[in-house]
Amino acid sequence: MIDATHVMDVTDENFTAEVIGAELPVLVEFTADWCPPCRQMAPVLRALATEEADRLKVVQLNVDQNPETTNAYKVLSMPTFMVFRGGEPVKAMVGARPKRRLLEELADVI
Repeated sequence: MIDATHVMDVTDENFTAEVIGAELPVLVEFTADWCPPCRQMAPVLRALATEEADRLKVVQLNVDQNPETTNAYKVLSMPTFMVFRGGEPVKAMVGARPKRRLLEELADVI
């Protein structure tokens, strides 16, 4: 059982298993330690992970530590949110946003 109050960290090494191979849609936050808007999103993502645990998996990937995945998806700005469904990216959003807006933007993919 995954602790839904914690947003899982994924890496270049486990991205395929945790994101591409996931049964649920996966919201990936491409983040960085030096990014204030990314830190601002942490409580939003934790709440989302808890409230939507049965419909959505929420993970984060540190772009500085995982350049392979970051480059593969051409991520240039932080935070970038990408939704993967069935192993494919189906939606991308850039920038911090309130939880309500994030949920509205995710409505068509989860």
